[in-house]
Amino acid sequence: MTSRWINQVMAGILVNSVYEMKNYPIVLLNTVLSPLSFLILIVFVSRGSLLGVAILGGFIMSMFSNGIALQSDLSHLKNDFKLQDMVVSSPAPAVLYVTGMALSELIYSSPALLVLAVLGGLFVHLGVLRLLVFLSVLIIMFIISITIGFTLATISSDIVQSFAFSRLISTLFSTLPPVYYPITYIPEPYRIIAYLSPTTYAAQLAQSVAGYLTITNLTAELDWSVLITVTVVLLIIATRKVRWREV
Repeated sequence: MTSRWINQVMAGILVNSVYEMKNYPIVLLNTVLSPLSFLILIVFVSRGSLLGVAILGGFIMSMFSNGIALQSDLSHLKNDFKLQDMVVSSPAPAVLYVTGMALSELIYSSPALLVLAVLGGLFVHLGVLRLLVFLSVLIIMFIISITIGFTLATISSDIVQSFAFSRLISTLFSTLPPVYYPITYIPEPYRIIAYLSPTTYAAQLAQSVAGYLTITNLTAELDWSVLITVTVVLLIIATRKVRWREV
């Protein structure tokens, strides 16, 4: 049973990442450039003072954007290749299908994560405990984005619509919020808008643990509470509202 589950997860990885990376390597360039372009822009504008913050932001954007990209990939495989219909009619449970696809997005983004890891090792110095906290933030970000992507993919009826959703959500949640810079750079009256995005809480925790932003213990607890609550709510919505089978 375990061997079959592993094979099903591996099939998702091969279909959704290895095939594309092998046959269309140009997509890897785009994957690397997306987070690094914002990083370079912020570093130039800040004259290097926000390099560390921008590297952390690159990690958050990569994890969130690639999780959201799952929506387009699933929609493409569902509508163009009827892969979801085949999975539904097979003994494979939905969770294995989604797990394989989610891991494929991590592999797909591995070149960007590798570049960011090298930069982080050079310019952001985290101890073991702080690194674990940062990785926890990234994992929660990835779960949130994967859940949103999977839910929307089962609802979307067209790949064009999926791409539109993907771009809109990525822009609203990872480009506009203070992910690449501290929230203190936003004028006080407008900060409440930034807090509508879960990436703001993730970035605030990441910047705090790296020593780029000072927050109180109460604020840190509030940030974790918001991220965990959003994750649980989205998982409940995905479980109850997702259209796994066509009716």
